[in-house]
Amino acid sequence: MGRLIEFPQAEPSRAARPLWRHVLGEVLRRERLDQDRILTEVAATAGVSPQYLSEVERGRKEASSEVLGAVADALGLELADVVGRVAGRLGARNPARADTGSPAPVSAPPIAGPAHDVHVPAPLPRTAHDILAPAPTPSAGVADVFLLAA
Repeated sequence: MGRLIEFPQAEPSRAARPLWRHVLGEVLRRERLDQDRILTEVAATAGVSPQYLSEVERGRKEASSEVLGAVADALGLELADVVGRVAGRLGARNPARADTGSPAPVSAPPIAGPAHDVHVPAPLPRTAHDILAPAPTPSAGVADVFLLAA
């Protein structure tokens, strides 16, 4: 017989993070109950089965954007309001980010080399015209450095 290989256990901080679908379900259920509405009524208004809406509320299913929009409409909410409530609850459960409500800053190590070797890309386009316009070509021999933030 072969030997038993043990896999490392999940980090406690990673396991403690709530999933989006769980918090979304809590938000939807709380709103429905606050309105004194039953699940079958909201499901019928949204055009989904009561079983599916129940699974979404219990955090067992990931609702598509279409279903989420229909349920939000059935509850008289804007989709942005639902997303904001979920984000607020997720931020409140993460003490490192709860004070600002925004992601923790991402820092990059300093870039080595002379300053003229670094090309900083232009800001991202904001209009359709900017997206379709040809991008300027950097001069030959200049290294492009891109920083990505999560």
